[in-house]
Amino acid sequence: MQAIMTDTSPINGSVNGTISKMEKPAEIHDVDVIIIGAGISGVNMSYRIQQHFPSKKYVVLEQRAAMGGTWDLMRYPGIRSDSDLHTFGFSWEPWAEKIPIAEGGKIVKYLKQCSEKYGIDKHILYNHKVKEANWQSREQNWTLTVEALGDNGEVTLKKFRGMFMVLGTGYYDYDKPMEAIIPGIENFKGQTIHPQFWPEDLDYKNKSMAVIGSGATAITLIPALAKAAAKVTMVQRSPSYVISFPNRVAAKKWWEKILPIRLQHQITRLRFLISGFLYRRYLSGDSDKMREFLGKITAAQLPKHIPFDPHFKPTYAPWTQRVCLSPDGDFFKALRDGNVDVATGVIDTVTENAIVLKSGQTIEADIIITATGLRMKYGGNVNFLVDGEKLNFGEKFLWRGVMIQDMPNSAIVQGYTKASWTLGADATATMVCRLIKHLNRNNLSSATPRIAEKDKVNVTVSPGVMGLTSTYIKNALHRLPRTSDMDPWKARSSYMQDMFDAQFASLKKGMQFTMAAFPSS
Repeated sequence: MQAIMTDTSPINGSVNGTISKMEKPAEIHDVDVIIIGAGISGVNMSYRIQQHFPSKKYVVLEQRAAMGGTWDLMRYPGIRSDSDLHTFGFSWEPWAEKIPIAEGGKIVKYLKQCSEKYGIDKHILYNHKVKEANWQSREQNWTLTVEALGDNGEVTLKKFRGMFMVLGTGYYDYDKPMEAIIPGIENFKGQTIHPQFWPEDLDYKNKSMAVIGSGATAITLIPALAKAAAKVTMVQRSPSYVISFPNRVAAKKWWEKILPIRLQHQITRLRFLISGFLYRRYLSGDSDKMREFLGKITAAQLPKHIPFDPHFKPTYAPWTQRVCLSPDGDFFKALRDGNVDVATGVIDTVTENAIVLKSGQTIEADIIITATGLRMKYGGNVNFLVDGEKLNFGEKFLWRGVMIQDMPNSAIVQGYTKASWTLGADATATMVCRLIKHLNRNNLSSATPRIAEKDKVNVTVSPGVMGLTSTYIKNALHRLPRTSDMDPWKARSSYMQDMFDAQFASLKKGMQFTMAAFPSS
């Protein structure tokens, strides 16, 4: 067993290219902390690690050729945040723009600027795909097997060893979308597109398009498509809640004229944090009254040819599934402009050029967009082993929303689905830093969440780790970590509570520690 190392040098490198069949012998790189993923979660974790442990060596392994995660991967028209950037942005580098809902390109630009400003970019290795992560109890460290793509397309096999591993990989499969069961889709002669893999050269000008789905992706896509397409029809089995959100540049407040810029940004962030909490609490109140309230404001924005019932009357209570935001009501404006329609019902079949509902309604289309959800998968497509034994997340509980049961010295970044993801990511980073300090201070080499044989921990099936009951989440429950109503295996609750727990909750409850063989420096 060994203590945490204290090498201070950054890891530099960026490789690009295509995969070839050539492989070189594995290089071995020793670090203190290994972070997988250079998206929002990975960048935030990197900042917190170097803030709290300036003498430790960390590396960020990113399988793609660029940073940004979801916001660089998703390239469909209109891609934007579904949370305000004042809370979705980092607390240590506040979002400076006035418009709170931003498109994907601006988010990637913001991430790059933050990474460069704080030197995080020097620790990122691009085109480094983690294939396997193996914890060795004898050595008390993780060894990651990584495929690195060189400039010439050559594959180099590398190994990274580290005491602690953080998964900033998000919650869905980047390589494979969710396969929606659409009867007869193989008959369609036009183009079928999944938003996750949007073709850069897709020409939809003056085309008829059908968007299957009514979630956040569909609500985002449709206003953008409607600007060029001849007609866009949203085909939904059941409706979602869609709420207009003001996204205009606000007039300058009096305090913005006298306070320093950074303090102004912090105040703005706090305002959005509090208002968001009150907003969600309000929408989660009396379900019947809230449905009536939301129904009235939705009906008022609809054109006469699109009735509220059945197209905008969900069967579920607000916030049991994601509530879709429409910045400045752009989705409803697209409906009113006349080239956007809605069809509600179960699909009977797809023909060569149309979608036919069981009601008999036919929606002709040149292009079909399957905005039916993502394939949920924690930890990317990495094979996780503990002493050579494969670990299945779906069979394990989640400790304080941060660590997987029986998985030593590792954390998985879990954000929020009902608030900004980054808030949960920062609560995770706070807990991770506190735990590493605890290990160092007490001459411990590892921490492993455990459930004793005598303890009976019940499984909370719904809403579970994601806090939602959406179909694409229910379909993936066997792949997601379990949660309980028992401490410390409860699901994430709220930012305030989770930050409190990250700083003060017991680290010993449900945790097994291992003493280090040598004192840490």
